[in-house]
Amino acid sequence: MLAILAAVLAFVTIGGLGWVFVGEDNSSDKAIKRAEGFTSGGNQTARAKAAKAEASTPEARRKVIELQLKEAERRERKARMTMKAKLKHAGMSLSIRTFWIISGCLAAVAFLVPLFLGLNVLVALGIAVVVGLGFPRWVVGFIGKSRLKKFSMEFANAVDIIVRGIQSGLPVHDCFKIIARESPSPVGPEFKILVEGLGVGLTLGQALDKMYDRVPTPELRFFSIVIAIQQKTGGNLGEALSNLTTVLRARRMMGEKIKALSSEAIASAGIIGSLPPVIMILVGLTSPAYMGLMFTDFRGHVMLLGAGMWMGLGILVMKQMISFKF
Repeated sequence: MLAILAAVLAFVTIGGLGWVFVGEDNSSDKAIKRAEGFTSGGNQTARAKAAKAEASTPEARRKVIELQLKEAERRERKARMTMKAKLKHAGMSLSIRTFWIISGCLAAVAFLVPLFLGLNVLVALGIAVVVGLGFPRWVVGFIGKSRLKKFSMEFANAVDIIVRGIQSGLPVHDCFKIIARESPSPVGPEFKILVEGLGVGLTLGQALDKMYDRVPTPELRFFSIVIAIQQKTGGNLGEALSNLTTVLRARRMMGEKIKALSSEAIASAGIIGSLPPVIMILVGLTSPAYMGLMFTDFRGHVMLLGAGMWMGLGILVMKQMISFKF
């Protein structure tokens, strides 16, 4: 009996000791896991704080602002590429429907006249595409660029009128009226539309945004930014606009210097690009039979097509080489 009791006590003792050691190991594992969890959570928190601190640095803010400006510029450039926007830039009151009707009529005339003269159908179709699609868009783009250039050249003088008016005690709205009345086209008519917009209840920022849609020039954007900053922060508007005119004139002087330095390259590109078609026209006038095969024979059509493609590629490359952005 004593032996059985001693065996039971020994079994209980050994089991208790084993449970103690095993339980201690489990609690240690749990403690280790809890410590690892706290450590990993602390590391995540530290990484989050480090990322937040890195995002708040001036370099990170500069990158974010740069990306935002590039995205806004891309959207504005895409909006300016539409035909409706180009008609606005050119100052034309034509609707898109009227423009495409005129383009279709020109294409039909350009297709029928070569057929009447006996040229090949493919040649007539190519002429119709160029005249119907390319020529009207080129005319609108040329008029728009000329108008924007005139606006940029006269805009600094218009800002000077605002500066002198503010220094003499006139309100900004009255200065806009003076510009609308005294400045030449297109600055005067655009400021007249601006004054009319302010008269019907538009804010100055909204009126300037609408004006920028019609005349998307960097000078007008700078002016809008200066006005917006002055409205939010206050300060001397006359002094700010005076500094703006200095920047605009310095920018214009830089553009003239770039134009002068690149004039030789532009002249060379013009001569190289115009030489082949001029020679073809002269040879056609002096020896019509010699050049006529290019327009009557199929092989001549292929050669003209290849020459046109190569000339177009060369002109595009030269255009990219002589186009300077500043």
